[in-house]
Amino acid sequence: VQLQASGGGLVQAGGSRRLSCAMSGRTFTNYALGWFRRAPGKEREFVAAISRGGYRKNYSDSVKGRFTISRENAENTVYLQMNSLKPEDTAVYYCAASDTAVTGQVRSHDYEYEYWGQGTLVTVSS
Repeated sequence: VQLQASGGGLVQAGGSRRLSCAMSGRTFTNYALGWFRRAPGKEREFVAAISRGGYRKNYSDSVKGRFTISRENAENTVYLQMNSLKPEDTAVYYCAASDTAVTGQVRSHDYEYEYWGQGTLVTVSS
């Protein structure tokens, strides 16, 4: 399984950004997906997760109401739409995939994911 994240960059506070993560190598619908981030000097933290079918989603409290995770199974891609960005959202964002989640299950811990993308940096300026 290969995950390729993209879409990072510099954005002003209050702005929006959409991250993409394309999967190759396996059947996309067999995987629950998630986004995590690591801010400078901090540990990696959970951001959002989506179930295999896309019907269940989960968000961290820090992004709830501002970020939206979605998946396009026909394109083998998971997205993270980020709105109302804040300087504290500055981080390297990672997508992850889990093939052990059952239908309808979301994964909210990094140890539950077997596959990881390389990360894409989002910098939010104040």
